[in-house]
Amino acid sequence: MLKLFMGGGVLFMSILTVLLVAVFFAVWKAPRWVKEIGNFAFVFGLMTPLFPLYQFFSTLQQVAWDRGEGVNGLFDLISPGVLFGVKVILIPVIYGMMIYLISLVVRIVQKPRL
Repeated sequence: MLKLFMGGGVLFMSILTVLLVAVFFAVWKAPRWVKEIGNFAFVFGLMTPLFPLYQFFSTLQQVAWDRGEGVNGLFDLISPGVLFGVKVILIPVIYGMMIYLISLVVRIVQKPRL
């Protein structure tokens, strides 16, 4: 579990963990905030891979231009190991979605019965 936490990025995963704790705290203190905290965790989880992907593609483009190959040589630079390593950036997305699902379940349990 710690390996996934570290692989997903300590900063992003820490923020998402704080949001998970906030969902459980909101159940007790501010029940109306559960939905908003869950929505924020969902959007934040979706935003987290954008920064590493931007850096990855910028670096890849720079290396291709430095080698003088341009866009045509771009795919020769990508090894399958590097491409499969990109899957690590999806860890915060999955974690954010899990927090969102937890907030939905909490909201369903909290709703008053008719």
